[in-house]
Amino acid sequence: MAQTNAAKLYTPDVLALAVTLADFPLKHDSSLQADARSSTCGSTITVGMDCDESGLIASIGLSVSACAIGQASAAIMVQNVIGRDQAWVRSRQNEIETWLSGSKPTPNIPSFDLLDKAKHYPARHGAILLPWRAATAALSNEGSAS
Repeated sequence: MAQTNAAKLYTPDVLALAVTLADFPLKHDSSLQADARSSTCGSTITVGMDCDESGLIASIGLSVSACAIGQASAAIMVQNVIGRDQAWVRSRQNEIETWLSGSKPTPNIPSFDLLDKAKHYPARHGAILLPWRAATAALSNEGSAS
């Protein structure tokens, strides 16, 4: 029996990664917050974070309404941003955008290779970028991103 597109995308590893978001609940009193919405799929995310005196991310929480691919991307982001700065987050976002356009290999972000199959589904690109755009907006104090 042929595997469905959903089964190809929503692998057990992707689903397991998505479940880890429960470990990072949104804190409404975070000093930096932003909302983002994907125009391609309608997924939404709210990111709340606090930075230390050096400008490095000290804590982060999320509220995510997205497919498992979007949730997995959010989990990858949240698991890798602690101790990083705005430049690192923006650079990873740029790497992901370039990767999605087909110009570069998979970004060198731990666990990001689990999203490789989603690259071939443009309808999922917005969900993949969503957490990275929201984090960049929060760190830029923009408040929202699309």
